[in-house]
Amino acid sequence: MKRKRLIALSAVSVTAIAALLISSQTVLISAQNDPTPAQEGQKGDHGQKGDQGHKGDREEPPPPPYNPYPSGILPADLDSEIARVLFEIDGIEAEALAQLRELPPPTLTGLPPILAHTGQRLNVLLGKAMNYDRNISPFKDRACAFCHMPYVGFSGPIPSVNLTMVAYPGSFQFRAGKRTAQRYTYSPSFPVLNFNDTQQAFFGGNFWDSRATGYLLGSPDANQAQGPPVDTQEHMLPDTACIAFRLQSAVYKPFFIEVWGDAIDTIRFPHNTEDICETPGGAKVFGTDTMPIKLSPADRSIANDVYDHWGQSIDQYETSPDVSAFSSKFDAFLKRTYTMTSDEMAGYNLFRGKANCNSCHLDGRSTAPTPPEGTAPNSTDTGAAADTRPVFTCFGSANLGLPLNPRDAFYYQTTPDFFGFTGNPYGFGYRDLGLGTFLRSGFGSWASPNDNWTQFAPTSDGKMQVSSARNVAMTPPQCPTTEAPGPYFQKEFFHNGYIKSLKQLVHFYNTRDVFPFNVTSGHCPAGKTEKVDCWPMPEGNNNMNMTIGKLGLTDTEENQIVAFLQTLTDGFTRPYPNINTYTGACMTGGTAATQGNNFLIPTPQPLTPCASAICGVAPFPNPPIP
Repeated sequence: MKRKRLIALSAVSVTAIAALLISSQTVLISAQNDPTPAQEGQKGDHGQKGDQGHKGDREEPPPPPYNPYPSGILPADLDSEIARVLFEIDGIEAEALAQLRELPPPTLTGLPPILAHTGQRLNVLLGKAMNYDRNISPFKDRACAFCHMPYVGFSGPIPSVNLTMVAYPGSFQFRAGKRTAQRYTYSPSFPVLNFNDTQQAFFGGNFWDSRATGYLLGSPDANQAQGPPVDTQEHMLPDTACIAFRLQSAVYKPFFIEVWGDAIDTIRFPHNTEDICETPGGAKVFGTDTMPIKLSPADRSIANDVYDHWGQSIDQYETSPDVSAFSSKFDAFLKRTYTMTSDEMAGYNLFRGKANCNSCHLDGRSTAPTPPEGTAPNSTDTGAAADTRPVFTCFGSANLGLPLNPRDAFYYQTTPDFFGFTGNPYGFGYRDLGLGTFLRSGFGSWASPNDNWTQFAPTSDGKMQVSSARNVAMTPPQCPTTEAPGPYFQKEFFHNGYIKSLKQLVHFYNTRDVFPFNVTSGHCPAGKTEKVDCWPMPEGNNNMNMTIGKLGLTDTEENQIVAFLQTLTDGFTRPYPNINTYTGACMTGGTAATQGNNFLIPTPQPLTPCASAICGVAPFPNPPIP
């Protein structure tokens, strides 16, 4: 049974929806005149490795792209940029397979059994092969790496997406998520999510909202790796068992078996499994069934184990020096083999003093004391460096008071796509409450595994994970900076991509409360420049971090902090793996202070109130969020 027959099971509803979509949208952007690139991107023809033995190859072209977006949300070069990243992914995947084949096999020995000698490297390289495998998606066009490439510290690799739609398009184009592609360098350092009674705060977990708690695997990072394959806006597989099914015919399966055993080959999949795995998650045909592949209890248990092993091997890759390298100028500075420039050292002193960055992005030292007349440190840190690995995070969460970003593609996914799925029925009534939504098991997050945490949702609303500051400035070598005029690589910062340069990031921390305006993005008063002397109101001001916002930094001091942040980029003491794989172009021109401002769009007025399905879920936000 092919995908078109599977979809036909819900033909009455889906056919009508599809007809409306097909008649109301041609293709889009560059594909408005020529739909071929988008469709070829769906089929994965650019550098395709082949289906690796999968049955059920498609007999019909993919459905037309989903385009509910107003003009300007999707970048004009999106089709060609998707093809570029897929080409780069295939190259690194081929490298991983070659490395696996060249590795001397480990020796299984001892009690408990140990894969001696090369076992750890085998698991790391297995995780690498999995990370770059784009067959792990319905249309075989999305790998984990599609949103996380090494040359940008494993964050978003498409400059035009970072500048415009914020979230990355998934396997069925052009569904997209709601947040930026968070860097996963150093993410394995985060502990299992826990609530600290003394500090009355949560620490650990992965993802911006900490929903990958790690409560089962003991590793939030491994737990995080299990999310994208079945996320309806990312890889979009409709069943976790699709991972085991696709791995049964993966070219690296012998290495998976060497690490995890051969139980994967005993799973008896139904004849329609490929048809199911070719249909994106959320399709109306599935209803609320999250396990549409009908397996015996024993086979389901094995498939679940395979899914756990998927996450564990990817975690080992991300833990390794291939990803989390500790090879920056700062690391050389700690070993006294690098002397910071005057600007870098001044920025470091500000980072751990007046700017108060070190209170959340910990460097393993103390933070300068708070003066009586202020709320932020402005003295000198005299603490000695601790004997620790500084990962530049406190592992906690904070609401920084960022404005709602109307460029986020998620706000516009209010109509059903070809498969009858609606990504965001609330439109601009959606508010990203981060950790608070997760603790309520709310819309757009996962179910919380601990009911005792629910009571803390109101004091967690708006809080997002404090990411490591390491590699925040990493760019491809040919685009040596994140800052205009460049040549630079356009990145996006914070969970909603509102900030477009490190200069803006530091200026926001410095002046959020100096230039506050009761407006939404795109509506700053005449004579004011957004992100310079006008900060729109926060998306949600509950639990806002008040240790920032009025730091009193000069323009020079802001630039010095940027200079220090650039010392946290890996690849100084030894080459950073795969950093030279970027085949795109650099940007030039403009200034870092106003970077991206020519792409601002106005937030719809009046702003839709927060939907009751989000802000009306007990325990309610306090105060209520408008």
